[in-house]
Amino acid sequence: MTNKMRMVPQYAILTVFAAFSIFPLYFMAVSATNTSQDVLSSRLLPGGHLMENLNNLLASQNLGAAFYHSAVNAIVTTVGALIICSIAGYGFEVFHSKRKDFVMKILLLAMMIPFAATMIPLFQLFSQAGFVNSTLAVVAPAISTPFLILLFRQSARSFPHSILEAARIDGLGELKIFFTIFLPTMKSTYAAAAVITFMTAWNNFLWPKVILVDNAYQTLPMLISNLSAGYVTDYGMLMLAVLVSSLPAMIVFLVLQRSFAEGLTGAVK
Repeated sequence: MTNKMRMVPQYAILTVFAAFSIFPLYFMAVSATNTSQDVLSSRLLPGGHLMENLNNLLASQNLGAAFYHSAVNAIVTTVGALIICSIAGYGFEVFHSKRKDFVMKILLLAMMIPFAATMIPLFQLFSQAGFVNSTLAVVAPAISTPFLILLFRQSARSFPHSILEAARIDGLGELKIFFTIFLPTMKSTYAAAAVITFMTAWNNFLWPKVILVDNAYQTLPMLISNLSAGYVTDYGMLMLAVLVSSLPAMIVFLVLQRSFAEGLTGAVK
């Protein structure tokens, strides 16, 4: 009983912090059902204007197309990043050498360069190649990141190299070893990388805003920006758009949250 009483203050503090964390999500969901005036007055109770806000949103913006473009960009980016970065991380660790360590250091230094510094050269590159307003232009800069390569490299360090040697003795090629032995044992790392990459790609605003010059190709973050850029903002409709935009990332995180935590700690099963 004494031990339980000692835990009461800790649970109380955690409950308070949990409430503070959940409140913005609650306010967003509630505001999506209220009018703009109710949102401005910080109404905390659900209203009856959800369908009205939805009809106004569908009438003023092409929500379906924006959702489709965001989904395609996020899914293609996630799949491409998982394949390329995992192979790179595997190669850096399994075929270890001082030269590869030097290259890895350069990649890590590249993380210090802000994207704004490379944005104009990237736009010129894709513009001259004729890839403006294309999924390729949105996806290509994001499918290989030093962070994911480092994440997979660190996970590869915990992989038993004796298994690799045994597979090579049995005559398996490196690609077959990677896809049939290494990849299945790194599910938690792939889950963590998938969550990070999907959420980053889904919420990406700056680069799509630059490279997708035609509004017909706009993503959900761009749509939300357009809703708040007018002289008069309908905050109920805006909150509904934010809610719709947030749901896929929430679902992905909730589905993969356990594997996400295991992947970040380097767990291998």
